[in-house]
Amino acid sequence: MTQTIYYNQSFLIQSTLTLVFLALFSQTTQQIPEDAVTRFQQYLRINTAHPNPDYSTAVSFLNDLAKSIPNLQTQTIYLTTPQKPLLLVTFPGLNPSLPSILFNSHLDSVPAEPSKWFHPPFSAVKTDDGKIFARGAQDDKCIAIQYLEAIRNIILRDPDFKPMRTIHICYVPEEEIGGFDGMAKFVKAKEFEELNVGFFLDEGQASTNDQYRVFYADRSPLNLIIKAVGMPGHGSRMFDNSAMENLMKSAEVVSKFRETQFDLVKAGVLANSEVCSANLVYMKAGIPSGDGNFAMNMQPSEAEAGYDIRLPPTADPDLLKKRIADEWAPAVRNMSYHIIEKGPLRDYMGRPLMTSPNDSNPWWTIFKDAMEGCGRELSKPEILASTTDARYVRYLGIPAFGFSPMRNTPILLHDHNEFLKDSVFLEGIKVYESIIMALSSFEGATPGYRYKIE
Repeated sequence: MTQTIYYNQSFLIQSTLTLVFLALFSQTTQQIPEDAVTRFQQYLRINTAHPNPDYSTAVSFLNDLAKSIPNLQTQTIYLTTPQKPLLLVTFPGLNPSLPSILFNSHLDSVPAEPSKWFHPPFSAVKTDDGKIFARGAQDDKCIAIQYLEAIRNIILRDPDFKPMRTIHICYVPEEEIGGFDGMAKFVKAKEFEELNVGFFLDEGQASTNDQYRVFYADRSPLNLIIKAVGMPGHGSRMFDNSAMENLMKSAEVVSKFRETQFDLVKAGVLANSEVCSANLVYMKAGIPSGDGNFAMNMQPSEAEAGYDIRLPPTADPDLLKKRIADEWAPAVRNMSYHIIEKGPLRDYMGRPLMTSPNDSNPWWTIFKDAMEGCGRELSKPEILASTTDARYVRYLGIPAFGFSPMRNTPILLHDHNEFLKDSVFLEGIKVYESIIMALSSFEGATPGYRYKIE
């Protein structure tokens, strides 16, 4: 009887200690995600919106965060001026001869109009339902923190973990205004060449359903300015081929082209990102009267229109340029045009700027398997309707996908009241853990690439 009582007491003590341990473990595991959310909010509170992004504070914050994680190395690179730093974080691999993995996030954000927001756009307020309101919450400060938190979690589980391939994370400036002083310069720098990048993962967009979206190409942006000239004169006279008449004829032709493209989208034949869009963004003409208005009895000798054109990689840019010259701004109607290419339209070998989203590309297979390994589904691979820094990397022939793990989330990039739920953010960390483990552990051969720094 005495022995039985002793056994029960021992069992009770052991059970109590177990319960205490589990409680402490539960608190620890709950604390880690909560800390990750807090760090996300801290980063969101740094105002990196144009026209005066605070890059210095953002880079300092991310640098300190990276250094708090074992085995990570950091380097700050200045491609242009000290006001536009680029932060490079590196997790050295066991086999540095293998091409590395590069994850990308841009530091800058688009401006926000505080009067149109429920909460100040750089306050990162978290509401009772877990929504974190801030400019950049989706685009794309979420992935900036998720990359690091995923590596932190991997090391917490296994302090001895070393990736087979070297992992790099770059935080670049200026993406929201074209990337010309950011990724466009970085890919031409010696520091980039030394990374020996084999695969690149950049930002994507939220999904409104249960599947994650992945993008294998971007549409390329073009700015088109059309100018028309004609006989000036009194507002009452009827001139043939006046500047305004020629410009309006041009606008009608471009509008008709836009309509035929949009009809394909509305009919469900093609996605919005698979057609060429040509949107009129401004018109400029008229003779100022000096009082802030225009002279209503004078016909101008010049008129101008500007278009934002987005070209999918499946379209032929040379055919579009011929259409512009022959139909949209023909010289026979006293018209001229100027095209501003906002980045590359083809890669260095003249091929479309896209990465194969099928099993012919081993990186696609690994990425897809990583998603399945964490119990998540991918929707059909897409062309991104807008533009990211991935185009500069695809120009080099390096495989690149766009991906941001946000599902069941409204698409709010560049919108008022941009937010991301804390649960979605935390789930994204888990997804990146699977992706990082899979990509960095791949030892197989991958297609080579060549590029020249100019």
